[in-house]
Amino acid sequence: MPRRLKAPLGPSRLSQILQALKREPRPQLDTVKSLKLTLAFRNDHFGARHFVKEDLRRIRYANPNMDIHVNKVLKTPGEAWSPEMQVELQNGTVRTVNMDKKWSSAIFQELMDIAGGAPWQRWKKQRTAAGLPIVDAPKPKAPKPAQSSSIEDIFFNPNRSKTGAAAVLP
Repeated sequence: MPRRLKAPLGPSRLSQILQALKREPRPQLDTVKSLKLTLAFRNDHFGARHFVKEDLRRIRYANPNMDIHVNKVLKTPGEAWSPEMQVELQNGTVRTVNMDKKWSSAIFQELMDIAGGAPWQRWKKQRTAAGLPIVDAPKPKAPKPAQSSSIEDIFFNPNRSKTGAAAVLP
């Protein structure tokens, strides 16, 4: 009997990625020449790292010709420096955004206030008139279901997947 292929349920992974990249407000930054970000590689600067992961992708998608440089630096616990973003505008001026202890949505909003232009001002007016937050925070991912690890489940559940040496043994 031939195998039946499982049909994907719901939207594909690619369509979900495109939907996230095209999410409103569109970060069209026509007046920005380049962005230079400096932040910790790990263990600090959580809002800045989340901004790079979530919002910088959208900015790159909407502005393919913009120069974007991300400098992730190893930071020891004894060092004390703040993450920052330098925004170089088309007219040559450079604005520095301090990203220390800020949420990624606040960093995005500050960048858009600097260089969003008229579309961003219209977006802010519409959102405040509707009584909504200016920038929606991304929805957190659903947690994975907890694994049951009682003794009965470990030894007497035939559907439990095997790991370690038990996966190799018959």
